Amino acid sequence: MRSSDKMKLGMMLVPTGFNDAAWRDPGVPANGGSNIDHYAHLAALAEGAAFHFIFVADSPSVLERDCAHIARASRNDGIEPITLLSALSSRTQDIGLVATATTTYHQPYHLARMLASLDHLSRGRAAWNIVTSGTKFEAPNFGDLELPDHDTRYSRAREFVQVVKGLWDSWEDDAFLRDKQSGIFADTTKLHLLNHRGNYLSVKGPLNVARPPQGYPVLAQAGASDAGIRFGAEVGEVVFAAAPSLEHAKRYYETLKETARALGREDDQVLVMPGIVPIVGKTKQEASDKLHRLHSYTHLDVQIGVADRLLGFVSDLRSMDLDSLVPEVLPQTNLTQSSQRLLLDLAVRQKFTWRQLIRFVSDSKGQLMVVGTPDEIASTMVDMFDQRAADGFIVLPAIVPGGLKDFVELVVPELCRRGKFRSAYSGKTLRENLGLKRPLNQFTPAGVSSRL
Repeated sequence: MRSSDKMKLGMMLVPTGFNDAAWRDPGVPANGGSNIDHYAHLAALAEGAAFHFIFVADSPSVLERDCAHIARASRNDGIEPITLLSALSSRTQDIGLVATATTTYHQPYHLARMLASLDHLSRGRAAWNIVTSGTKFEAPNFGDLELPDHDTRYSRAREFVQVVKGLWDSWEDDAFLRDKQSGIFADTTKLHLLNHRGNYLSVKGPLNVARPPQGYPVLAQAGASDAGIRFGAEVGEVVFAAAPSLEHAKRYYETLKETARALGREDDQVLVMPGIVPIVGKTKQEASDKLHRLHSYTHLDVQIGVADRLLGFVSDLRSMDLDSLVPEVLPQTNLTQSSQRLLLDLAVRQKFTWRQLIRFVSDSKGQLMVVGTPDEIASTMVDMFDQRAADGFIVLPAIVPGGLKDFVELVVPELCRRGKFRSAYSGKTLRENLGLKRPLNQFTPAGVSSRL
């Protein structure tokens, strides 16, 4: 059962917009990717509307395959997520801060330390979007020729998360006495060594950071392959989803919740939040005009490059007859398998040509896109929420700051008027605002301790 009749809202913090051509719009700062004041302005807009969190996506590589696409892409001058959110923690008060970090090319000690530090800096507002690397250009940056195979990446991720949790539990909540009178700074009976030796990782511990204010930063995850759904149901407290339609969203929601229940988890402790790309206009025509303007900025090289990537780089779309129908099957990718399957299924159902699929991907990247008035966008969101297809949404502004400002000023008030969204923050930490329980230290109930 849901613990609240109000939806959760997060916002993807994008440098210039979710649409790859948004940087060309006169109202968008082209240097947004490296401009901290721009990011702070976007965070302030979201916080002013009582969004639950801002979310920074990431890949430790350039994503584009060739210079024709790289030359027109606007995403290769951004700031690393934990660094960015640490800076924004001092320029915000209430909004949650979700950083993406891969388990494939991080070490758990480093990441546990950085995320615990972010939780302390923000006084309990940090979250980790757990991903396994899904782009082939990451591997050579870390000494590999190719990514590990899909199932191996998830196996390592599962072990990685358990190690990070264990490191966060190195110290009990009240371990640091800081008693000047006695000269005792830390009670070492409340210190726990991890001593982990597994299939992929070996980590002794302890962590040299106090236990995070939230116990653990909130754990977010996104994945729609069989392995991804299982992993999300096991560890995700917020699960991001790509759902281009109500029917798709309902199927994903039901599958994820059923899988989580079978693992003994409570429904309201696993929040499913699909992405939505809102193109807002005071009239339907105004919204359509905004989308057409974005189309006018978008070069075919960019459209093809994005579609190639989300289909897993298993074909060369530049050599395709773009007016031929998309086939039902493509070679399976070792990259983002869920994106490939979602887009192929959609293309077959809609009888898309390659040209139509490429345009669809360019506009929405497989997410739900709604082009319309505030009432139409709010109605779509409320319908999905009421029909148990979503516990909330990740808002993906096609263009910033304008698209976010439109959503905040026009759609959020309509959601509030219908009683489906809050008007103020209700808790001090991100967990409290999301209705998530604070985890107990795993070592404390058993009374296990280890001295150095």
